[in-house]
Amino acid sequence: MPDSIADLPGGGAAATSPAAARAPWLALPDVVAEVEDLRGRFDQPGLCVASVLCDEHPPEATAFVLVDEDFGIQRLTFGELSDRSRRLAAALGARGIGAGDRVGVLMGKRRELPVVLLALWRLGAVHVPLFTAFAPPAVSVRVRGAGAKLIVTERSQREKVDGLGTDVIEAGEELDGLIASHPPVERSVAVGPDGLFIQLYTSGTTGTPKGVGVPARAIGAFIAYMRYGLDLLDTDVLWNAADPGWAYGLYFGVVGPLATGRPNVLLTGGFSAESTARVIAEAGVTNFAAAPTVYRALKQRGVVLAENHRLRVASSAGEPLTPDVTSWAPEALGTQVRDHFGQTEQGMVIVNSWDPRLLEEVRTGSMGQALPGFVAGTVGEAITVSADRSPLMWFTGYVDAPDRTRERFVADGAWYLTGDIGREEDGYFFFASRDDDVILAAGYRIGPFDIESILTTDAAVIEAAVVGRPDEIRGEVVEAFVVLRDGEDGDESLVKRLQGLVRSQYGAHAYPRKVHVVERLPKTPSGKIQRFVLRDMKDEDIEGLAARRTERRERKGPEDAD
Repeated sequence: MPDSIADLPGGGAAATSPAAARAPWLALPDVVAEVEDLRGRFDQPGLCVASVLCDEHPPEATAFVLVDEDFGIQRLTFGELSDRSRRLAAALGARGIGAGDRVGVLMGKRRELPVVLLALWRLGAVHVPLFTAFAPPAVSVRVRGAGAKLIVTERSQREKVDGLGTDVIEAGEELDGLIASHPPVERSVAVGPDGLFIQLYTSGTTGTPKGVGVPARAIGAFIAYMRYGLDLLDTDVLWNAADPGWAYGLYFGVVGPLATGRPNVLLTGGFSAESTARVIAEAGVTNFAAAPTVYRALKQRGVVLAENHRLRVASSAGEPLTPDVTSWAPEALGTQVRDHFGQTEQGMVIVNSWDPRLLEEVRTGSMGQALPGFVAGTVGEAITVSADRSPLMWFTGYVDAPDRTRERFVADGAWYLTGDIGREEDGYFFFASRDDDVILAAGYRIGPFDIESILTTDAAVIEAAVVGRPDEIRGEVVEAFVVLRDGEDGDESLVKRLQGLVRSQYGAHAYPRKVHVVERLPKTPSGKIQRFVLRDMKDEDIEGLAARRTERRERKGPEDAD
């Protein structure tokens, strides 16, 4: 890391590494100064997460806009958040929770969620997010992997955590009672810039999920995205519709809004195109962020916002934004939808900025340019982020996983490898594919190996390959190709059984929408499955694979097959 941002190469011409791309923000002195201030502010040894996210804001200001299933709107102020989180911190401290302790939180976008998180951060404890659509085994892996001392959940999720041998608190009467029965703590723990306050798990194609420890200094990078990526103004009503069980919803739907003092909308009910349009109208949303899946659903349902409820800003993240959405949005929403790129390990790093100082015409298919605070580039065809030239970069490695950490950096540690393939043109980045076959379905990252491992536990299945196939709404959907044991029939009951297996063992967001029974899987000479062959097949070719298996069975006859 250079002593000053002014020492960084600007415009690409002075870059010492051929991998570095042009970073336009480095040519803007006011933006450079702001990034310098952010880096300095979040590099202080006395840094306290609870103070930054809550206590420094006016108590009467709104922290969150809460929309219930009946579209009733309530507000949670910073004063209420401060008082309730201080009381809960006292209660949790009395139960032995302290600095560095991991606590799993398995709950939806309800009023208690930010209260619980702030209470943990007041104690210096580490929040372990648990996605509510996960099945019990996926929850268990994360709870045990983190060594969580406590789980805070809600009634609808309770059965997923009972039996794990971990202390549990349930939202509602129990949680409210703890808050009411304890006086507020007076001081909050300062963890410093390197102290973790989140441990979020991500998974790739193999092995167990990887733990990403988020240090307090990362808040500076999150603010940078709110400021430069979303152009969040004091007059905006923000709605980041992503789930806080995942990085985009947590970093930029909870932490980022709290850090900037701008409220985010939390919708308790489930998603639908109609409910989304209604919330935008009734809550007066002006700055909207969501996965491409949401925009595709709005487009498919023919949603057109009324003239008096048009958005000022719309942003997309989680997977590449397709041209059909970008061409539809201006007339239907009243604004462009701009594509942004990031990861659990980094937050957002490449954006089509909304900040007027960085606002440029979107190049078709581009994810944008380096977010202020970051310098990006390429190593071969791999999109990379500079570890030593990015003032706001915070990821240094996975928790207790040095081997996995080494895989994500070049040999000298100077560049972080995103695992995404793409190209760069004059500072603009274009996504091509994942290099590890991760499926991007409805904004969720799904590792094929995880699903394949579940499918092959069924006695009928010999081999399985899982890929992402194009889908108009979700971007990609999970599809499975399975080879069955002789005598097994690939009928509808088998398909439903395998789909149910994934639902129960992993989660409803990841079950294969289609299961193709095939005679064999394409493999390399060394025996590795060639998922890209399946992924690139046309529908008629897939049907041909299934037909050939049926013909073989018919030739053998039922006696031979059995």
